[in-house]
Amino acid sequence: MGFRVSGLYTLQLEALKIFSFEKLRFWDEVRELIKTIYNLTKTFPDDEKFGLVNQMRRAVVSVSSNIAEGSSRVSFKDQAHFYQIAFGSLIELLSQIIVSKDLGYCTENELREIRKQIENISIQLNALRKAQANRNNQ
Repeated sequence: MGFRVSGLYTLQLEALKIFSFEKLRFWDEVRELIKTIYNLTKTFPDDEKFGLVNQMRRAVVSVSSNIAEGSSRVSFKDQAHFYQIAFGSLIELLSQIIVSKDLGYCTENELREIRKQIENISIQLNALRKAQANRNNQ
């Protein structure tokens, strides 16, 4: 976390994580991706404000929101369903960042870095989805 002032303060922040989605290591990575996308899209042309900027921001926030909502569901089937929606939003974001590069709104390096973040999150999210789906089948 970016708030590491002291070891005690870090422990206090960790103690505040009472909901299961907050304890997922990759959920913090999703939050970092949200910041990356918001910062990147600030540089997009004004005429994209209600187009690509809005779509990308909605997609990345949807990833976080569906992970949180899925973790609150009682059945493993419902959990897996919301994790699948989050995965779909992540892949939607990947498509949008590729289009952004094609339109000259981001650099090859920015695309590469964001793609790396998306791939890492997708691996962990897909593993979680599969685990919940498998628990449902037992």
